[in-house]
Amino acid sequence: MFNLNKKKKEVIAYLHTHWDREWYREFEVFRLRLLKVFDNVLDMLEENRIPSFYFDGQVSALLDYLEIRPEREEQIRRLIYEKKLFIGPFYCLVDEFLTDGICFRKNLEIGVKIAKEFGCNDYIAYLADTFGHSKNIPDILKEFEIDKAIVWRGCGDLPSEFKFCGINTVNLVRGYFMDIFSSDKSIEDKAEFLKKNLDMIAEKSGKTLLLPIGADHLGIPEDIAEQIEEVNQYLENYEIRLGSPFEYFDSVKFKKAHNDELRDNSKTFILPGTYSSRMKLKQLNTECSYKLDIADKLQYNFGSCYDNVIEYAYKLLLQNQAHDSICGCSTDDVHEENITRYKKILQIADTIIEEIRLTQPDNMSITFKYLDKYKLLEVERTEIDENSQVISQRRGFPTRLLHDTNKIPVTEDYTTIYTLLKEFNADNKPSDIVVDNTNLFNSNIRVAVENGKLNIYNKSDCYENFIEFIRCKDNGDSYNCGPVENDAYEIAQIKSARILMDGPLRSAIRINTTFFNVDVYLNKRSKLLNFKIKWLNLSSNKLWQVRFNLNKSVKEVQSEDMNLLISRKFDPEYDIRQNLPTEKGLEAKTNTAPFQRFVWTNGFGVITKGLTEYEVSKNALMITLLRSTGVISNPKNPSRTTPAGPPIEVPGLQQLGENTAEFSIGFFPVKEWANYVEEVYPQTILF
Repeated sequence: MFNLNKKKKEVIAYLHTHWDREWYREFEVFRLRLLKVFDNVLDMLEENRIPSFYFDGQVSALLDYLEIRPEREEQIRRLIYEKKLFIGPFYCLVDEFLTDGICFRKNLEIGVKIAKEFGCNDYIAYLADTFGHSKNIPDILKEFEIDKAIVWRGCGDLPSEFKFCGINTVNLVRGYFMDIFSSDKSIEDKAEFLKKNLDMIAEKSGKTLLLPIGADHLGIPEDIAEQIEEVNQYLENYEIRLGSPFEYFDSVKFKKAHNDELRDNSKTFILPGTYSSRMKLKQLNTECSYKLDIADKLQYNFGSCYDNVIEYAYKLLLQNQAHDSICGCSTDDVHEENITRYKKILQIADTIIEEIRLTQPDNMSITFKYLDKYKLLEVERTEIDENSQVISQRRGFPTRLLHDTNKIPVTEDYTTIYTLLKEFNADNKPSDIVVDNTNLFNSNIRVAVENGKLNIYNKSDCYENFIEFIRCKDNGDSYNCGPVENDAYEIAQIKSARILMDGPLRSAIRINTTFFNVDVYLNKRSKLLNFKIKWLNLSSNKLWQVRFNLNKSVKEVQSEDMNLLISRKFDPEYDIRQNLPTEKGLEAKTNTAPFQRFVWTNGFGVITKGLTEYEVSKNALMITLLRSTGVISNPKNPSRTTPAGPPIEVPGLQQLGENTAEFSIGFFPVKEWANYVEEVYPQTILF
């Protein structure tokens, strides 16, 4: 043992558990474990065996607990009042790069409201396990008067304390995962392990250190206080005491400023393959986020008293945006439940939108404002007018009948429903669309199938062989793409093309390739070409992308993040296949990045419907269409030398069967990006 009179650095240790609602086990399975873990936490707090407990920065786990244990609510409220139990400010720990700003604000709005209802007013933006951190998060935190954050992944060589875009932020140098006190090791071995970790934390800290004690779904050892007392006898330079992270914030100073995103994976994994795992989830998430926002705005403007319904739907959406859910790195059963939640959200959002559109007085029309002034409508034949074009038709009940509470649909009401493209505020200008079997163009943009290539003409500029559909091997997993060294891309060959639609408001061609059919459509006077691909995937362990071959190297890319525009710089010559790691504990740097709906470079923009990953290579910008793998964490993943999770086989991750991808492209100044996004995602207005 060491001289106890020697001056030691203070180590404030806080007790916590990181609670993924669902991950490698399903929600209800984890909730049964939560009952045991949190029962014990409450007992230990009640008996003063521990001073406090930090409940992972989210309230959803507490609500899940109380749904089964309502009799402990009064006790929980008292412990919160006594500042022994800390909850919030988030409703759920959502992923930061696959969530838009509207949802992130709703997450805080709902989470803070619930936390305050329970009596908690002390908040830290606890983001310890999020897979990197958006630079736009701190400004949203400030809106809610939250001035503290705790992060881990993506920090690189930053110190333990720094200002992240103006927010006092703690970097958990060794991560939130500290389960040594739950192990069967001797006190001497535990002290040696802790010394090594505290030495590494001390290198980036001042006189006071912060030590998390806890891990994923882990309870507190019954003798934790006694263990710490014993371990302290063996630590020469440190004295551990149980406290709370709030005490640490009060004890240290925050000097170094960092005003960019946190995605440096040189020290910690940021697991960028999650941007493209289970693409169907990303597509549904984008659709739900957009439609639920529209429904919320409409019901607010028309006073439809759906506030509680909207909050219920946002809770479902936020549960799906938890990082192990939206990231696509859970079991197949978990993600099947995600799909069910998304369907519920769409049922709610679509119903509210339809109901308000149909029930307003005739002098109150709901339309959409964007460049082309077009909107898709479902109507009966009698409603078709000269400013419309029939796009498709189906059999069903008229929507107005389904929303009339004084009627019920009967067999005789079953009729043909037409999907129309409607031109609002028509300017009487003639159609400028021209289409034949190999060309589709208007006065602004043209796509042509020429000599087996897809060429794009933007006014006088020709982009030869501009669009290619490519695929390669992927020996990775849900967390990281696993590129194969020296693997060559397969490139889809064009077999034929034909007219798919010829109309005054919209025309389309279908391009048949060796991979799939590509439908390209163009609206009257639009500057955007729109692409839709639907195919039957029969291939496992593949990465599918669309590649745009630009005229010069791609060195900087701007993309949407939290409904704002951010810029990232790239080395266009970097090739991950030539830089795969060999040392343990490393994750390969990539030229991939996340985005939300919009990405732009070199005068060229892409707007997608739920495609959320782009890649840079030389003069090319690639968008991921699909990434097929079959295991949560592959221990032999070539781009990551240690596991990121359990090696559970998940056949659904291969995404065999029908898949779709939709995107639009155009050439325009980046400052006009919001206008072009509104053409694909129109914003509702009333007039």
